[in-house]
Amino acid sequence: MQFLEGNTVGIDLGTTYSSLSQLDEHGNPVAIPNADDRTITPSIVILSEEGQVVVGPTFERMSVEDPQRIIEAVKRQMGNKDFFVVYQGKKLTPEFISALILKKLKQDAEARIGPVANAVITVPYYFNDVRRKATQDAGRIAGLNVVDIINEPTAATLAYAWMKGELGIKKPDSKPKTIMVYDLGGGTFDVTVVQYTPTNFKVLATDGDVMLGGLDWTRRIVDHVSEQYLQKHGSDPREDPETLLQFTQECEDAKRQLSQNSQVPVSLYYQGKTLTVALTRSDFERMTGDLMQRTRDTTELVMQQAGVKPGQLDDIVLVGGSTYMPAVELMLKEVGGREPSRDVSPEEAVSQGAAIHAAILEARVTGGESRMAKAAIDRLQSVETADVNSHSLGIKITDPNERSRKINHIMIPKNTQIPFSVSQRFVTNAPNQRSIHVHILEGEAKDPSACTLIGDFRIVDLPPNLPQNSPVEVTYSYDSSGRINATARELTGNNEAATQIVRDSGLDSGGVDAMQVLASEYSVE
Repeated sequence: MQFLEGNTVGIDLGTTYSSLSQLDEHGNPVAIPNADDRTITPSIVILSEEGQVVVGPTFERMSVEDPQRIIEAVKRQMGNKDFFVVYQGKKLTPEFISALILKKLKQDAEARIGPVANAVITVPYYFNDVRRKATQDAGRIAGLNVVDIINEPTAATLAYAWMKGELGIKKPDSKPKTIMVYDLGGGTFDVTVVQYTPTNFKVLATDGDVMLGGLDWTRRIVDHVSEQYLQKHGSDPREDPETLLQFTQECEDAKRQLSQNSQVPVSLYYQGKTLTVALTRSDFERMTGDLMQRTRDTTELVMQQAGVKPGQLDDIVLVGGSTYMPAVELMLKEVGGREPSRDVSPEEAVSQGAAIHAAILEARVTGGESRMAKAAIDRLQSVETADVNSHSLGIKITDPNERSRKINHIMIPKNTQIPFSVSQRFVTNAPNQRSIHVHILEGEAKDPSACTLIGDFRIVDLPPNLPQNSPVEVTYSYDSSGRINATARELTGNNEAATQIVRDSGLDSGGVDAMQVLASEYSVE
């Protein structure tokens, strides 16, 4: 790990909003305002006809653009090799579009604090290996030295402990605390149980959904009112992109108002006709009840996996703008047995925690030489974090009960404390087998096609006349830096092969360099 000359920051690259934070000279994590004097920037990109790239536009600016040129919620597409946007004859990937958002955050921060060089970027705990690599690529394309990728709940916990005055401060009578971080953002959802002391952070269990967030609650209002309009006037306003864009924004505003008010009017104007619906909070909660139930089921599962019962949590920490919905607090009080707290800013806590983590790494690498107060450096250098893997790691094998079928055999189950290593023995499938092909899978499903292939390798030149069912030992290891190592050894002839899955980049260096050059061609507003 290398730190370059310049400021070190933490970045929350969110689905709907993003934020950048840094530790100030006193050692306090502070969100840096953008060019609009806001600490959060909409994760929206406009690729205008004139060749301008606008990141974080106002709704007024969006209303005059072709909806086809407005890109929202690209975080949901991270790692999706089939998703791209064609602009000026070039295919822009999710990594590249995310890099434009990061470039805007970097640019705005530099206007206030000077050159930004190093960054820790956060991801949902439930992001798989491919999505994490894509996020790191986006940072590099944006011109950042990405020193680490950190899970959002871990970052939020660091910010929480700091705000509580507990991080890095050793006390003789300090006892471990167990908290739950419920993170419901605009596009993704995570819930994580963490046990911590002032110097040690240990994730007990985590789960989530990268396709569940506030956007889904908003769409329910859009569909609810649009269906009524369709029944009354015989046309569907969702078929017109401009109407849908504007109405979705109005429904987003209505959703936010319902967190404070029991009823709001929602008006839909389309083809010269208007429909106004009086939307009550109870109506809204009823039409989105299944979405809330999904988060409840996940929360209960994670508590069960962590061995925590209702009433045993020291705190429930709310993260993400969608946690302002009253139904969230009510559900968590029932499930967790206590009132959730708002001791951290739901919108800023993740980037603030990332800034703390970045400072910890910087203090260790540079030996404590940085702009922070020495007292803060001394506190941070003693902090250790221990994570779990959010997805199981498996190997594709022949089903011993049905030899014509392949299955995913899990080697390292999810929620295993990392670093972790395991070895298991398998056997060859056929007599005189000359090679062994090892497929490394990520996922919980028994069917390999429902999992993500994150790597593969072969042992070749096996001994001649090797009998069927000859033993093969496979070892999987997962280190604390997120690197996955796999080795396979054929025990008869002692032939071995290995691979390492490194999250440094999903693209090769040439691909990143090419995208960096392309990104430099676009001026971001």
